[in-house]
Amino acid sequence: MNPIIRRRLRAFRSNGRAFWSLWIFLFLFLSSLGAEFIANDRPLVVYYDGAFYAPVFKAYPETTFGGDFETETVYRDPFVEDLIKAKGWILWPPVRYSYKTINYNLPVPAPAPPSRENLLGTDDQGRDVLARIIYGVRLSVLFGLMLTLGGSVVGVCVGAVQGYYGGIVDLAGQRFLEIWSGMPALFILIILASMVAPGFWWLLAVTMLFSWMSLVDVVRAEFLRGRNLEYVRAAKALGLPDRVIMFRHILPNAMIATVTFMPFIVSGSITTLTSLDFLGFGLPPGSPSLGELLAQGKNNLQAPWLGLSAFAVLGTILSLLVFIGEGVRDAFDPRHRS
Repeated sequence: MNPIIRRRLRAFRSNGRAFWSLWIFLFLFLSSLGAEFIANDRPLVVYYDGAFYAPVFKAYPETTFGGDFETETVYRDPFVEDLIKAKGWILWPPVRYSYKTINYNLPVPAPAPPSRENLLGTDDQGRDVLARIIYGVRLSVLFGLMLTLGGSVVGVCVGAVQGYYGGIVDLAGQRFLEIWSGMPALFILIILASMVAPGFWWLLAVTMLFSWMSLVDVVRAEFLRGRNLEYVRAAKALGLPDRVIMFRHILPNAMIATVTFMPFIVSGSITTLTSLDFLGFGLPPGSPSLGELLAQGKNNLQAPWLGLSAFAVLGTILSLLVFIGEGVRDAFDPRHRS
């Protein structure tokens, strides 16, 4: 392994807060990727009459288990549970609710407080808060990662072109950035969301229109500095094409500053989605959203578990990302000593 990479890894590991934040974040994110195996209203495995079934992967009609209807089996129905247990057994996930499952057997009107059945209570529609948080973490982090990745690719390319060519290209690019960055992005997103039924991919595409500018200045500055270095001039004298010089010789040095910003951009992307959902202009109604849970907490002050649960989860994720970003920044700093 490259000695420089070894030094950076050693510096990152020496920062205990960043190192353990990375592992905790990876554990939470990877666990949320398997949300269907943690929180679901379908069993993981059903053994009935000598055969195994996997309802978490496939829908089975009720007649498969001795019922009367050809519709999909409702496994939480006590009648269906008794039919299956008469000739087999059921293996449930730890949380027997999906993000859209409504608990019709609440002892009090929704939102219901935390109980053994619903560990974090229910929202104002009777849906399990813990299940919605698990699915919401997956949706929010995936949105943040995809938005960061897509916006970073565009921002790096724009900054590289501006910094490498300079002159009129850089001047025109800077004027465009000044105009584009001065536009009220949040209000434009709200207007567009009110005109078109929002979805995950549509919201991601619209948000990316304003998220790519965060890395342009950093990459542009690195390319403005690197294009005058001796090895770049030598590459030009040898006749290498511009794209090779830009992305093979200058970009690796520019990526040092870019990588240090990544965790902070991810946290900002998650906050953007949460803000839109909180205002009601984000994901479609019913989607597992931390912002929608925060809005329910604001509208139901008599149910403090709603706002506190969403705030705790969101604060934890954003804090972990900030700690990781600080550790990466120190690891890439040549003045840092582990």
